[in-house]
Amino acid sequence: MSLPRKQILEAVAKAREVATARNFEQSFDLAVNLRELDMNRPDNRVNIRVQLPNGVGARKVLVFASGDLALRARRAGADTVVEPAELDQLATDKKAAKNALKDYDVFIAEAPMMPTVGRVAGPILGPRGKMPTPVPPQAPIDNIIERERRTVVLRSRDKPFVHCIVGKEEMSDEDVAQNIEAVMTNVTGATKRGFSNIRSVFLKLTMGDTVKVY
Repeated sequence: MSLPRKQILEAVAKAREVATARNFEQSFDLAVNLRELDMNRPDNRVNIRVQLPNGVGARKVLVFASGDLALRARRAGADTVVEPAELDQLATDKKAAKNALKDYDVFIAEAPMMPTVGRVAGPILGPRGKMPTPVPPQAPIDNIIERERRTVVLRSRDKPFVHCIVGKEEMSDEDVAQNIEAVMTNVTGATKRGFSNIRSVFLKLTMGDTVKVY
């Protein structure tokens, strides 16, 4: 079983209708409640990365890298590149580190830097589910940045639900619906009984009321 496209499109339209207009672009947020899964058992927990077919609009990318990879990351359009000297400086000031990282959506790290990145940024990014994706120094960083901008993380931990962004207000209803379908396909694929483990699905814009999808 899967959610009919028509049903998803109706929910997207309704979410727009019940949202309060704001002077900033709002996001579509999807919440999926699970059932009949013992979340105290790690093998029942959802922890997946989903590439959304239509992305979610502009997302700010920070890359921890050195040398050639740092140079290529800048050329590839990374919003910020943090090199080892700057990372060492952030390690001495937790408040500065938190401020330096707070405005970014996507994090990528050169693999050799991961031990330091984990020590400095881990306590800040881990609870937000935004730990950097490690890549080798010779990685095709342009392709990786593009991929990571489209990727969302769904993690249930010990609670029976997952949630993620699935679009921005400027996107068409059809594009948002396709993103929702991609999320649902991956969530049902990550649970033992597929759609039978889905209790309910809700959608909302940032400043809007919640709309039931399923």
